[in-house]
Amino acid sequence: MPTRAPDWLRQARRDLDHAREDLRTEYFEWGCFSAQQAAEKGVKGLFQHLHAEAWGHSVKKLLESLPPEVGCSIGLIEAGAALDKFHILTRYPNGFDRGTPEDYYSRKDLEGAIHYADEIIRFCEDKIS
Repeated sequence: MPTRAPDWLRQARRDLDHAREDLRTEYFEWGCFSAQQAAEKGVKGLFQHLHAEAWGHSVKKLLESLPPEVGCSIGLIEAGAALDKFHILTRYPNGFDRGTPEDYYSRKDLEGAIHYADEIIRFCEDKIS
């Protein structure tokens, strides 16, 4: 069966482009979510390349589940953990006592999320090429 890794990586890059557009338009909460999704899809593409199954949405857990020979660093796993904080709270008002996610996410949050997602995607692309 052919691998779908290139499709996953292509969508990961597109999600990251979306996060960058959200930075421009100041939709910081949605950009943080898009960056998390980008990283998740990048890692799932690497799993596809390895002919392995990936389950769940935690980028940290996915990175930790990669075979040791892939060589995922602690720094990359920490980047995944930072992105995981953007999976749910960025989308639902009941994650906070009052207000909406728009009130809690900043340009700095999104810039960091874009940096981490790009780092994770580049790692996955390097392993697949």
